Amino acid sequence: MSQATSTNPVLWRVDERGVAYVTLNRPQVYNAYNGDMIAALLAAFDKLSHEPLRVAVITGSGRNFQAGADINWLDDIRRSSPQDNLRASRMAAETIQRLNMLPIPTIALVQGACFGGGTGMIAACDIVIAADNAVFSIAEVRIGVAGTIIIPQLNDAIGVRQVRRYALTAERFDVKEAYRIRLVHEIVPITELHGAGERIVDNVLANGPEAVAQTKACTLRSAWSNLKDDVFAELIESHAAKRQSKEAAEGLASFLEKRSARWNRAQKPKV
Repeated sequence: MSQATSTNPVLWRVDERGVAYVTLNRPQVYNAYNGDMIAALLAAFDKLSHEPLRVAVITGSGRNFQAGADINWLDDIRRSSPQDNLRASRMAAETIQRLNMLPIPTIALVQGACFGGGTGMIAACDIVIAADNAVFSIAEVRIGVAGTIIIPQLNDAIGVRQVRRYALTAERFDVKEAYRIRLVHEIVPITELHGAGERIVDNVLANGPEAVAQTKACTLRSAWSNLKDDVFAELIESHAAKRQSKEAAEGLASFLEKRSARWNRAQKPKV
């Protein structure tokens, strides 16, 4: 099975082995997510839940994996009603959490930019292989919003200590640093990325599917991202509220206007 057209923001197919291939498909904007992509991912997960799957491979089309949120969409959502804003946060959070809790192994293949929500996506995957040109950042605070809905998955992937650095500084880091902090499991030349993914797929397919599902479920029971409903709802509400704050308004405006935000004191004062 596959989606019909290449213009969809998310493409997916399932091969005869039960391997699902899910591709983020907005290459013209570095696969930045917006409401359409989020809705398409949720729809894909719904449809794939009816397939006899063994493993899922997540990729990004074009030169980049996923560069976080589409800034124009973020600004539109910030200006929307509180109800629409909250719904956007809920859908984004559910997308990451559904990916995280899939009962099958998930493999992310990362090339180019992997920023913001992209780091949340790969942190929600079981196995991450990155090309040697990949670059990363947990960048939400740079524009005055808070990436609270991906922090639990990042805590699982790289540990609280590294989240306290990279989610607070929003600095970019290269693939070697991503490997050092365990955000990625393996680095390969970009020409070998998909081949490396198929190698992992073959390893998964050699294992008992019920045993794999049970092992993953057991692992997730003690994870940061195994959230109770009330905690999950609180994360969503705080995420939505921060996006409609005055600080976020200034951060998004500064980005769109290509200027420093008013709070930016990074430049040394003149003597």
